This record gives sequence, structure tokens and C-alpha cells, in this order.
Amino acid sequence: MKITAAQALIKELNLWGIDHMYGIPGSSLNGMMEALEKEQANMKYIQVRQEGAGAMAATAGTKFTGKIGVAFGSGGPGASNMINGLYDAKLDRVPMLALVAQGASSIQNTHFFQETEVLPLYENVGVYNRKATNPEQIPYIVNDAIRTAYELKGPAIVILHNDYMETEIDYEPLVLDRSLPEPFKYNIPEEKTNDIVQKIKNAENPVLYVGKGAGDYRDLAVEVAERFNLPVLTSAPSVGLSFPSDHPHYMGAFGRLGTKPAYEIMQKADLVLFVGTNFPFARFWPQDIEVVYVNNTFKDLGRQIHADIAVLADAGDFFKALLATGETREATNYLTAAKTNKVNWDNWLRKIAADDSNGLAPEAVLLKIREFADKDALFGLDVGNNTMHSVRLLPLNDNQKMVLSGWFATLGYGVPAGLAGKVSEPDKQVFSISGDGGYTMNMQDILTMTRYELPVINVVLTNQSFGFIEHSQILNLEKPFGVDISDGDWAKSGEAMGAIAFQVRNLKELEDAFESIKQLQEQGNKRPILLEAKTRYFDPVDTSDMRLDPDLYSEEEIEAFKKQYNIFDMPSYTELLKELY
Repeated sequence: MKITAAQALIKELNLWGIDHMYGIPGSSLNGMMEALEKEQANMKYIQVRQEGAGAMAATAGTKFTGKIGVAFGSGGPGASNMINGLYDAKLDRVPMLALVAQGASSIQNTHFFQETEVLPLYENVGVYNRKATNPEQIPYIVNDAIRTAYELKGPAIVILHNDYMETEIDYEPLVLDRSLPEPFKYNIPEEKTNDIVQKIKNAENPVLYVGKGAGDYRDLAVEVAERFNLPVLTSAPSVGLSFPSDHPHYMGAFGRLGTKPAYEIMQKADLVLFVGTNFPFARFWPQDIEVVYVNNTFKDLGRQIHADIAVLADAGDFFKALLATGETREATNYLTAAKTNKVNWDNWLRKIAADDSNGLAPEAVLLKIREFADKDALFGLDVGNNTMHSVRLLPLNDNQKMVLSGWFATLGYGVPAGLAGKVSEPDKQVFSISGDGGYTMNMQDILTMTRYELPVINVVLTNQSFGFIEHSQILNLEKPFGVDISDGDWAKSGEAMGAIAFQVRNLKELEDAFESIKQLQEQGNKRPILLEAKTRYFDPVDTSDMRLDPDLYSEEEIEAFKKQYNIFDMPSYTELLKELY
């Protein structure tokens, strides 16, 4: 069969189950665009309004579905605009394919318009970074890139001259095994398993900490937690993924994007089962904790915190090994106090949400989303205080799922992630949740949702501040500077881009808006929705350093901390323990 190399590329993508890609046309992409027109039945082209948003959408789609996402950009600025999305894929270890165009091969190295040598540009980001040197090898290189992206879990970059993509080649589908490999199985010695179980039984306050690597084994993690009566923590990106957020053993995430009970339980822990994660902030845990470090990547064992016992194994195999011993551990006052601590925390958040006398609380908006969300809803989160509120308050149970830019933490991720959720899972309810700082970085792709009739519910929590950075300045500078941002009527901006928009300032308006959104959904609405919540600015409590323990802080320090963050009706974990002993 004689077709252009670009058409052959698309047919190879189809064989991998890829049915859509994100990008913007350019003169160096004429061959690709012609092929997309001819292959419309096999490949849906999603025209985004900025290449970086397309790359972010591609990574978010992979996080939602596990299937590799594809984005493309033209030579020069199109290639450089994609960098944020590629680094998100690299740092979050997400398979992604980036197709980067170049002008004709004949003008390479002649200092022509927009000529950019992108191989060195992508040297530090790609797990695969190759330029096709003739049209015939393009199908092979694309397959090579996809296999590498899946195996090494990162972005693969393929650089394509436009004249090569336009050239007709003799094409037959490559004969390859395109099934994805099963996780490698490591043998866990029985003696090591028995030793770990005895340590769990002998510990006063053992904790199970699970990350994204345990995401396929949530039921096993629950069984282990219940069998050994362990409180459970997660990393922020794995909230709901690795453990249901409404389970009574679940304390929340540790750190600033976390909860009071998660922080306090770690201060009392004497043993941590650190499973399926490379959580960087573990280095801020108390250093006298004994750590069982479980990871299926040898180079990650002991990378973030010392490993008293290192277990090279898949999280699921580790959980099965613990359960196979038949051992159990009785519940203790440590777990009882932890559960009460979590209930108190949740009640405090609800009381904060219920008070709009000084303006609408962001917690109220998240609780309303929690109430409204379907059992399989998808959430695309931006970066900032909105992330903190989301991981604390979204339901994330049943088959609900959220994605965020975890390690790279790039602002502007929310709208592209919501876009990707609806493109990848069109039958599911999808939310994007952003602050005004993140929303205005990629708000233009509300137009993309309008163009393709994607009824994403885009929630914008406005407080006229880069709030996450403002908190850092409050702690480290004499006074915040440069973090206040100009307000706008973002609801009107949404309307201008074709969305159905609501602006709310109090609980009554919030309730009415969601009632209207419910009716729109029941009527089969196909337009994106923008809910702008004008929220009061109040520095959210920093749960990476909760100064409430009377054994560690003076009464004056505790009262100052409570006043700073409006904390009430929440005894410390230490006080709860003392009541039980």
C-alpha cells in the first residue's frame, strides 16, 4: 500500500489503540494535517489553543486511562510550548508521545525562518528523543517511541521533517506484539515477610503509607489495613487512587497538601510501611521511625528516606504476602484516637464551609462538588490552594478519580486535564478545579471544550492571590510581595468562549448554581460550564507543621497557631490519646 509517511504514522497509532491527539497546525505540519484529514474516521484531531495545553491534556489522559496520550507541535515555538506538559510526564512517570515537526529537511542548518534544533531542547526531558532521517523509517520510530514510553514511563519525542511526512512510502503494518507487559514479579523471601509481620505486631503505632504504585491494589490495601488495624496515609497524587477516602482508617495525605490527622499520626509513628511511592516529603518525617520501604524499582529503594527493610516488589505482591501469613493485629488506642481525630477534622472543615458571613469559603464549594459528583466522576486539578482544598474534601471513592501535576506542579493544568477527561471518557461526569492563578494560564481552552461539545464542569476558586506562594512568603518574608493578582469577571470570560457560566458569592447562590447545573445535565447539555466562585481569602491551615501538641509547644504557641488558622473544637492527637489511657 502506497500512502504518505504521515498516514502510515496514524495507522500505527491506531494499532496501539490511540484514537485522538492534541495539537495546533503549522506550516511545518502540513503533511500531518493532510493525513489527519484523510484519516478522520480513525483519528480524532483535537485542536487546542496552545501547544502546552495539548501536551498537558495528553499526560492527563494517560493518568485517567493508562493509555498513552499523544500531542504534536510545529517547529520552533510549537515545540518549545510543549515543554511544560513533557516535564509533567517525565516527573510523574507518565507514558506520552510528542510528535514535533520541523521544516523541510533541505533547509535544515540554513538559518531559515523558525529553524530550531530540538534534539538538544528535549535532551533532559525525553525517555526517547529521535529525529527521523528518512520517510520510510517513520512507522518504525513511532513504534519504538511508544514501546519505550510505556517501558520507561515517560515522554517519548519523535522529530519529523515536513517533507518526510508528505512523502509516499510503501507501507504494511509492522508485525509487533503490542500487548503491554505485566509488572515484573519479584520473589519476597518468606523470612523477610515474617520479620515484617512481627515488626507490625510489636509496634505501638504502625502506619501504612501508600502511593500511586499501589493504585491497582486498593482492595488489598484495605484488607491489609483492616487485618492489621493500621491507620493509612497516602501521597497527595494518590488520594482516592490507592485507598478510599471515606474509609475510617484513612487519615488523609501527609504534608501541606494534607490533613491534621495525617500529620499528627506520623509524629507518633514508630513503624511505616512505605509502599509504592517515592514521596519526596518523607524526608520531613521524624527520623527515628523504622521504615519498611517497598518499591518495584531498585533505584528508588531508600531514595527519599532511610530503609530499615528494603523490599523490591510490586505493591500487590507485598500485600498478598502479608495477608498470606494469616496473622492479625488487634486494634489499639492509637488507631481509636486517630479515627476520632479524623472525624474532628472533617467536622471542622464542614463548619468552616457552613459560615459565609465573611464571604464564601472554598471548602463550601468543594463540599458541594462532593455532594453533586457521580460515583465515577473524574476530576482534573490545577496547582495551588485549590489542590489543597480538593485533596482534603473531594469524595474520591467508588470509581471516582482525580489527576494533577504532582511532581512538576505546573500551574494551568486544571483546564487541560478536564478537557482530557471528557475526551477520554465521554460518558462520565468531568470537573476541572482551578484557582484564578491557574485558570488564567490556560483558560483559552474553554474554547476547545465549546468547539467539541464537551460539557466539562469547570470550577474556578477566585481569591485574587497566588495563595500557595503567598503562604510561603508569609512564613519566610517580612510581608508578602508580588502574589496579589488582578481580579476579572471570569464568568463573563467563560460566556465569551461559549460556556454556560455562573458566578457565586454565597451559599445560596452556590446552591442555586448547582441546581441549574443539575437541570442542564438532565437536559443533555453539551456546552462546557464555568462556575466562578468568588471566595474569601484566608490562608489555609498548613498541615505540614501542626503546632497543637502540648507535649511539644507552649500554651502561647498553640493559641497563636489556632488564632492564625481559625482552629476551634479540635484537640490534638496527643490530647485524644491521653483521654484513652
